Amino acid sequence: MANNLSQDPHRVRDGAEKVLEVAIGREVRSFRRQQGITVADLANLTGLSIGMLSKIENGNTSPSLTTLQLLANALSVPITSFFRRFEESREAVHTKSGEGAETERAGTRAGHQYQLLGHLGANASGVMVEPYMITLTEESDVFPTFQHDGVEMLYMLEGEVDYRHGDKVFSLKPGDTLFFDADAPHGPEGLVKLPARYLSIISYPQSS
Repeated sequence: MANNLSQDPHRVRDGAEKVLEVAIGREVRSFRRQQGITVADLANLTGLSIGMLSKIENGNTSPSLTTLQLLANALSVPITSFFRRFEESREAVHTKSGEGAETERAGTRAGHQYQLLGHLGANASGVMVEPYMITLTEESDVFPTFQHDGVEMLYMLEGEVDYRHGDKVFSLKPGDTLFFDADAPHGPEGLVKLPARYLSIISYPQSS
């Protein structure tokens, strides 16, 4: 049975006017948590009600400049810091078919071709994501001992591979997905049908 998702992937904003409120709310919550302050503590420091603070942090109300000044003073931050996320640019990378940059990763020593499909630097999510197209041919070696930070998802496009993760081996065929903790030793242990191609999407915290 599938678990319920914590986020609605089809959620949309309730109009453009809400974007600024959401950005401010996220910053208020972030600064409060960084300083180990509860909502009740912040209410005592500012004189605002817990209900009002909850609405602000959830982006459900537009706080006045007076309210923002109270919050800035209580959190010891410039009032302009609440607008940081609203002013940040949001990037997108479009890589056309066949134009992904071939890149050097640990796997290249095993004859694995890595094609980087896009890359974003530091971003508001706090997460780094590396999407690769990996191709295995007759020249590729098995190499089931990769280890790195984060989590990884594989999506098999072509061919067949026996893929090891820790003490388990999974038979991957076109359309199969494998999602795993990348800290455990992993990699292709058996090249069953070549050429083999699969998407590899690695994600890890920006601080790593």
